[in-house]
Amino acid sequence: MILGYARVSTEDQYLDAQISALTAAGAERIWAEKISGSKRARPELERMLDQLRPGDVVVVTKYDRLSRSLQDLLTLVEQVRGRGAGFRSLAEDIDTTTPAGRLVFHVFASIAQFERERIAERTREGLAAARRRGRVGGRPPALSPEQKEEVRRLRDSEGRGIAELSRLFRVSENTIRRA
Repeated sequence: MILGYARVSTEDQYLDAQISALTAAGAERIWAEKISGSKRARPELERMLDQLRPGDVVVVTKYDRLSRSLQDLLTLVEQVRGRGAGFRSLAEDIDTTTPAGRLVFHVFASIAQFERERIAERTREGLAAARRRGRVGGRPPALSPEQKEEVRRLRDSEGRGIAELSRLFRVSENTIRRA
């Protein structure tokens, strides 16, 4: 049996195109949900996995519909395989029901992992170079040291409340509490 899985990340996105593609690919049952791919707990995905039987094939329009994380994708595909089923991604033309398809999938996954690690490495190198040049990353502080001192003075000597100081300095109440 061919089982389709469709997912979009937000409620205002549409599943229609994915469902049409899965139907055209021969999906006999389709599970669809609107939930972030980074979330591991996805009820419809879990229901589909519970229905898997040997010989079934899980089909998605693109592999990132199944998972955003490479590690999670590998885990899910291994879980599918462990139940005697296959995995097929239409956009990437990946089909793990054949030895060649499994090879392509693992090569593809390895390249994606390599690229993710290279991006992280370049980011770390860029941040280190910026620190050597004296640039500190991150968001600038909402209040300068002088403003923090002023917040403390107004709070302690004039008894002004957090909400009032928050409006006065145009920052959140939590920023005032931290000051």
